[in-house]
Amino acid sequence: MNLISRKFIRNLAPQLDLLNTLGGGIAQAQMRVDKQEQGVVIRVAAPSVSPENIHVVLNNSRLSVFGEFRHQPEDQLAAPLFTRVLDLPVNLDLTRIDAVHEQGELRVRIPYADPSSQQREIEIKQR
Repeated sequence: MNLISRKFIRNLAPQLDLLNTLGGGIAQAQMRVDKQEQGVVIRVAAPSVSPENIHVVLNNSRLSVFGEFRHQPEDQLAAPLFTRVLDLPVNLDLTRIDAVHEQGELRVRIPYADPSSQQREIEIKQR
């Protein structure tokens, strides 16, 4: 006999995470950076957070991934669930970032920049 259903546990998990965060605890999503041949893939596992509550923000070369909790989607107030910040290296093409959320995992893909576009000779002007 199963006293607690899986649905109950799935519905309870985000609230426990929120209570932990509001109570001074830290809820961190698991993050992994994989270097691949074409670029870098940043994987953020946050299975109890819906995709609508995860945000990816690029500010210069700093990438921030954060999650928030809203009791109802239309609520004005949101409680922070997690924040992860990465300083990205210069060899990545920050104009071609893309993000996909699938099966409780966010994947941010950033291709490497074309090395020929990184280096150029600067013309010296004479006055």
